[in-house]
Formats: sequence, structure tokens, C-alpha cells
Amino acid sequence: MDIIISNSSQTPIYLQIKEQTKNKIITDELKAGDLLPSIRNLARDLRVSVITTKSAYDELEKEGFLETRPGRGCFVANKNRELVKEEQLKRVEKLIEEAVNMAKLTKITKQEIQQMVTLFYDEEES
Repeated sequence: MDIIISNSSQTPIYLQIKEQTKNKIITDELKAGDLLPSIRNLARDLRVSVITTKSAYDELEKEGFLETRPGRGCFVANKNRELVKEEQLKRVEKLIEEAVNMAKLTKITKQEIQQMVTLFYDEEES
């Protein structure tokens, strides 16, 4: 599993692992039933503590993205479509919030933002 850790990031390493793994699941790079690297192997490959990778896996399991099968390992859980949609909605909301805040700072009107969104949305449908 390809995960890139940034030591200069303000984000804790376990969250970097968690978010990158979650993103791979949401985008179907990792599919339901896929076996993930063991906690020890991932820790070794990333050169981090086993506790760090365990924390990331534990959080992913709590959120319903992974399931642990004793003696067999950690697997990507069967995705709940509503859970995946909710995750995507949160990402879109965050991006929209950033765009609106930037627009307000630069005096771009709500109507101009709405026009831009409509143009981009319609462009994708073409």
C-alpha cells in the first residue's frame, strides 16, 4: 500500500495514514474484502511505530472502513453507500467553505460564485 508520510506536516502521522487509507477506500483503489498490510509490516515499511499504525487502523475500524478478522488480518469492510456519500459530502463542504471564504476576501459576489459552480458542474456533464 502506497502511503507517503510527511514529517514536516502539522498532521500527526497516524492521521496521515488513516486519511490516505480512507481516501484509497473511498476512491475504490482499495476494494471491499482487500487485505491490508499487517500493522507490523506497515509500520516497518513506513518506518514508524507499531502503535502509530495500530491507532490508524483502530480509527478506520471504528468508522466502519476496516474490519479485523482474528488470525487473518485487517480487511477493507463492505462499504455502506451512505457512509461513503457522507464522507464525500464532508469533503465537498470543506472545499466550498474555503472557496466562499476566499471569495468574500476578494469581494466576489454570491451570484458570481453560483455562476462559477454552475459552469463547472455543467462542464463536467458535457
